[in-house]
Amino acid sequence: MSRVAAGVLRTLIPIALALGAGALVLLALGADPIDYYAFVLRRGLLTWSGLQETITKLAPLLLISAGLIVAFRAGIWNLGVDGQFLLAAVVTAALGPALVGAIGRYPTLIVCALAGAAVGAAWSLLPAILKARYGLNEIITTLMMSFLGTSLANVLIKLPFKDPATTVPQTETLLVPDRLPRLFDSTIHAGVVLAVIVILLVHLLMTRTAFGLRLQVVGANPRAAVHAGLNVGRLTIATFALSAGLAGLGGAVEILGVWGTVRADWNPKFGLLAIPLVFLARFNGIAVIGFVFFFAVLLIGGESASRRMGVPTFFILVLVGLLLVFLALVEYLDHRRRERTKS
Repeated sequence: MSRVAAGVLRTLIPIALALGAGALVLLALGADPIDYYAFVLRRGLLTWSGLQETITKLAPLLLISAGLIVAFRAGIWNLGVDGQFLLAAVVTAALGPALVGAIGRYPTLIVCALAGAAVGAAWSLLPAILKARYGLNEIITTLMMSFLGTSLANVLIKLPFKDPATTVPQTETLLVPDRLPRLFDSTIHAGVVLAVIVILLVHLLMTRTAFGLRLQVVGANPRAAVHAGLNVGRLTIATFALSAGLAGLGGAVEILGVWGTVRADWNPKFGLLAIPLVFLARFNGIAVIGFVFFFAVLLIGGESASRRMGVPTFFILVLVGLLLVFLALVEYLDHRRRERTKS
């Protein structure tokens, strides 16, 4: 079997097993799996309104995935992307309405996007320094910072950034005409194009440039990287900043393109959803686009199917968990098979 065919099988098998196990869960909940998956497909892909929602959902997921690819290829577990995303979204939502009247629509969009990326990168600075200087495990520090970021975002929404004109805690709203332009008279915004371009650039960065090669050397063997004369500390900080900056850009684009405001306790947990997609794609930016599109169909179709068929809305998260379990199992079995072949 060719390497390409083997890679395709290692990718498709976890998806098939997750959908199969999900079907058993649906049966246990009293729902028909065929009807559920068929409705998901129709709502998320085969209707024009659903397809627009699906494509729009690509923007934050692709930008977060781009950041995760940078981190994972460098051997760094940036698990704080949800906090980075949410803080950037809140800052963007506060800046947009304040700036648009003074500097106009497009300068505001540019400033807010850059501010979102900067906020995400800044929120990763502490884990980056602790990792680079003291070797502290970034899984712990990024998860801690994600929790703090989520809490801080809610504080900002309820206190300094609260819209005084509303009773519900939320930021002021950036009006639809001031948001990212729509494409071809649809609800799809220009942030989707930006996200596709960014993830393709990240793919080229990590596979075709000296900087990407250095990051992969650090990820594969930090000691060898030190002996090769690479500044591992600086590369570690740069990796954190780029990864978190892209997550922050995802938060900015989601607000500038879709919501225009952030309510208290809003947290879509896109980081949790993007991690298995990045692993399924084997950290390949081009492949990630396909997997993110597949999962966006599940997200959009699953929300409607859950309401229509009485299935809990968190069933999609169950599918994510099953996907991770079967991905790990397939990788383990493939590793055992290769070890037996060598011996």
